[in-house]
Amino acid sequence: MSAQPAAVAGWTHVYSGKVRDLYRPAGDATGDGDALLVVASDRVSAFDHVLEPGIPGKGELLTTLSRWWFERLGEVPNHLVTGAEAGSIPPVPDAIAARSMVVKSLDMFPIECVVRGYLSGSGWKEYQATQSVCGVPLPAGLADGDRLPEPIYTPAYKAPMGEHDENISFERTVELVGFSDATELRELSLAVYARAAAIAESRGVILADTKFEFGRDAASGAITLADEVLTSDSSRYWDAAAYDSGERTASFDKQIVRNWLAANWDGEGVPPTLPAEIVEQTALRYRELLERLTAEG
Repeated sequence: MSAQPAAVAGWTHVYSGKVRDLYRPAGDATGDGDALLVVASDRVSAFDHVLEPGIPGKGELLTTLSRWWFERLGEVPNHLVTGAEAGSIPPVPDAIAARSMVVKSLDMFPIECVVRGYLSGSGWKEYQATQSVCGVPLPAGLADGDRLPEPIYTPAYKAPMGEHDENISFERTVELVGFSDATELRELSLAVYARAAAIAESRGVILADTKFEFGRDAASGAITLADEVLTSDSSRYWDAAAYDSGERTASFDKQIVRNWLAANWDGEGVPPTLPAEIVEQTALRYRELLERLTAEG
């Protein structure tokens, strides 16, 4: 990790991922409490490496977008702690409030619930080899970036720390979590994708694919939408107008970073420092997506 997570008054640091830092209330000595604090940093990762420097404002942009989507998906239980639920949870310091979410502690499923409405990325590579994605057969003759006849559910196994996630079949998810939960995860994922894709389309944005994470709420037993949701880090968004004109790479995410890194690094050793112009261009794309999606009218 490029830097130690900041100390947060009233909270104890318990974990850091590539982008986010996780805390529990300082009084929760056993770690069995019901609440956690998720703080999104400005760190940016690509090809399983955290890069230098970060993208200024990225943590706030991602958190704002997650909150916005949670509001629009109110029919789906989510992990946000609000109102009376907050109880005696420590306050969140103003300095990090805009990039933080206080959330319920859930029993997380070891599955990334990926939904693809378009053929791109690793799905395109797999299709070229097998004419299928994660065991889902697809029609012949599709090209990179094509819209699929209907969205497909292509889950991945969340590998232990330091290992790569693994694309798996639906049958494998049944082995991991049981038929009932595997089926509900698939149905929830496809339903949330369909609703989000329609909202994005109304704003001139294509939601090509995304990944969701779910956990079980111990209190209610409900499968609950968790983690970040429909952000430019967890989703592939394209500009609809650019797509229609033939430019299928106009994405609102860190693809600019990936492209630069692929052209300037052989994958060995420490990745090179990102140039200032790449950092700035990426920040602008993150911000443009937020503005496009959340604009009223």
